[in-house]
Amino acid sequence: MSAGDLRSTASEGPITSTSPVAKSHRRGPTAGQVVVVTSVMFTFISFWRTAAIVLCDLASTVYYIEGIVESQIGKAAPWFILGVMLFSYGVRSVYIESCAMFVRGGVYRIVKEAMGGTLARIAVSALLFDYILTGPISAVSGGQYIVGLLNDLFGLGPESWLVAYTNPLSAVMAVGVIVYFWRVNIRGIHESSDRALKIMAATTVIGVVMVAWCLVTLAVRPEKRAIPPLTPDLSKKVSPTGTPMLDPFGKQVDPLGFLGETSLGESLRPDPISGNWLGLIGLVGIMISFGHSILAMSGEETLAQVYREVESPKLKNFRRAAMVVFLYSMLLTSLISFFAVMIIPDDQRVTRYAGNVIGGLAMNVVGPQWARLTLNAMVVVVGSLILSGAVNTAIVGSNGVLNRVSEDGVLPDWFLRPHPKYGTSSRLINLVVILQIITTIASQGDVLTLGEAYAFGVVWSFVFMTMSMLVLRFKRPEPREFEVPLNIRVKGYEIPVGIGLVFVVLAVSAIFNLLTKEVATITGVLFTAGFFAVFWASEHVHRRRRAGAAAERREHLEQFNERRADNLNVESLSLTKPYRKLVAIRSPYNLGMLERCLAETDPDTTEVVVMTASVLPQRSADLEPQITDQDRQLLTAVVNLAEHAGKPVKPVIVPTNEPFYALAQTARAIGAQELVMGASNKFRPEDQLDQVALYWLNLGGAKPEPISIRVLGKDRDARLDIAGGSQIPRPGAIAAETARILAELRKSWHGVERLLLAYDGSPLSSDFLETVLSFLDPAISVTLIDVVEPEAREDGIDPVGKAQDLIEHAVERANELGRSVHRLIARGEAGPEIVRAAVEGKFDAIFMSLRGAYRRGDTTAFASNTRYVLENAPCRVILGFAPKSIPSPPVNGE
Repeated sequence: MSAGDLRSTASEGPITSTSPVAKSHRRGPTAGQVVVVTSVMFTFISFWRTAAIVLCDLASTVYYIEGIVESQIGKAAPWFILGVMLFSYGVRSVYIESCAMFVRGGVYRIVKEAMGGTLARIAVSALLFDYILTGPISAVSGGQYIVGLLNDLFGLGPESWLVAYTNPLSAVMAVGVIVYFWRVNIRGIHESSDRALKIMAATTVIGVVMVAWCLVTLAVRPEKRAIPPLTPDLSKKVSPTGTPMLDPFGKQVDPLGFLGETSLGESLRPDPISGNWLGLIGLVGIMISFGHSILAMSGEETLAQVYREVESPKLKNFRRAAMVVFLYSMLLTSLISFFAVMIIPDDQRVTRYAGNVIGGLAMNVVGPQWARLTLNAMVVVVGSLILSGAVNTAIVGSNGVLNRVSEDGVLPDWFLRPHPKYGTSSRLINLVVILQIITTIASQGDVLTLGEAYAFGVVWSFVFMTMSMLVLRFKRPEPREFEVPLNIRVKGYEIPVGIGLVFVVLAVSAIFNLLTKEVATITGVLFTAGFFAVFWASEHVHRRRRAGAAAERREHLEQFNERRADNLNVESLSLTKPYRKLVAIRSPYNLGMLERCLAETDPDTTEVVVMTASVLPQRSADLEPQITDQDRQLLTAVVNLAEHAGKPVKPVIVPTNEPFYALAQTARAIGAQELVMGASNKFRPEDQLDQVALYWLNLGGAKPEPISIRVLGKDRDARLDIAGGSQIPRPGAIAAETARILAELRKSWHGVERLLLAYDGSPLSSDFLETVLSFLDPAISVTLIDVVEPEAREDGIDPVGKAQDLIEHAVERANELGRSVHRLIARGEAGPEIVRAAVEGKFDAIFMSLRGAYRRGDTTAFASNTRYVLENAPCRVILGFAPKSIPSPPVNGE
């Protein structure tokens, strides 16, 4: 073994490689033995997809929020909806700070961390009330839109039987939708981010069309341009015919609720408060109206649920997604609300279209009847998609919250037993769906009633979350990756003014909601108290049965799917990126090497395979492995680390009686360019490197593949490069270099119609080939040239045949990029042959690499071939510059 084949470097200086006696060839894993582990949390999504998932829940509110708020405070509803949507930026900042602290955040986790289990159970009970009502209100709203469309489509008018039975028909449809998604979730068919992105794209198109159409309507109908009043109407509600509007308890709807008959309530009625809105009483009226509108923010909890799926850079992408969600929901929700009040006649808006506001808007814009019906149909189709998505989100969210509660021992393990066929937590799903169906039937399909009750869970989950984050500012004052703005430092103490203001507004709104929303208060308190009692009793009984063992916090272990790969290779692991790293792990408490490896990895170009060896006793190689609790504990730690980094990993469990051999064999099977191990308590880093290197050389034979083997310790990086090692790019390296190259290329191609591109199959020329073909105008003709030099013949290898294979591979790659290229092979000196080809072919430009191994040993900035072309070319010469040369394989032991 020559020095050029194997060299060792380390961060603390050279490591002297020892050469222990090679061990006998060990048996590795046989076909069918390797376990490939999969989990939904080994994949991550972009910030656009993150925003789409959240908006599928949050933006669904636009379909019913205006009708619900106007039923309480009158035509001033759009102004308060706009105020709530602007305020949502502060609430969103609270969620960003919480997620930056806890990857798996959410109300339950945060409240328990800040204020203990009792308040956490109260908070999660209120949150479940939110989720339980999300499904019915979304499904009923969708039903109301369908009924409204049918009524308009058949021209039945406002007195038709469809209008009379809108609520019961909507309730029946809602139950059907809930049952459908119950079946979907039982079978474990999860909604994809692709579908969410498509739904939001369709919603965006409809939203833009609707906004533009409304603006045209206001332009041609001056009488519709009246701006809604700023002051809310807190009087008892009556229908357009003058009859009292009744709530589910048979009482007249009163936006002041329990305060209605008090002196404070009387002073808030329209006549007494007229002209006094700037005083203290006016401020109370404004906060009451704000509380009635806070439902517009429903769906914010989805931010915390989806954070764990955001790709790297995690927090940066999450903040981008949150900003997209804020701008989108604020503009769409507030604009639709304003247009609805301005364009839809009052008598239709508060009755016929109270639960179908956008449908009413579609039927009242300017244009022929067929065009308005078409617009209404499009609204209903897209609305059905987004509202059904909200129903599914409600079931998934409720199931997730209850799973987390069950894992903490608050609910018995009986609830977590998987479905015998599908493996899902079917018992929790059944519980959630039963409660949603009961709620739908009890509401009789009245979306306004559901909206009133829904507000309770929304506002109190926000209050508990914000209060907990405020407590954690003092309980855990360490630096954070993100903090809610407006923090004042006084004598070394930080005063969180921003998050304090958000909490005060939410707390005041929640208190006024308790006093003014009778339906929400009664149903919400009963539901929350009921669930809290169930949680308390269940946990008490569960702990007694376990003889106090459950009193301690149990460690959460992920659920994984497993499959046995017949052959461990690129295809069985679905590896598609050009670079691969293999990371060996052993202990959940020693994953520093994986953390560092992920930090150095660009997920756009490199895949990380995480391997743990299941060490078998002698003569047991045929034993099929199973995922043990120890494996689940280790893989759960891997999931947590991958979630925090926002970068995917692919775990495998390899049974073996020789872990070092299994490492080398696995790295070879997947084509890894880098193999990473942690520091061992048993072996020195030099011994670890040598053991793996010996097996790698034995497996590779006379010409081993290049690989870099690393041992990463707390303060050490020992490295061994075989056959030149690897050149895996770090995050942003390729993107930054490509952007720089493209910027230079844009200045160079003017007037070029025929391009001659020097290609020799090296990594550098392959990179330039893809870059140039991806950038060039398709009208430019490209010819690839490879020159076979006289001394290029190797033992037993035809240089012309080798050049033909390289060019054919390049042509295939060009076809994959959608480009057709010509090919040319010449014999002789590279520089003169390239110039001759350019002259004879009448090319407009020649492209060559400026630095890098164009030919073995040709690594200087202006080597002889490049200099010759520059001095003798009959046309423009364009040079691609790479800041680091790519080393060639060693020749004759050099």
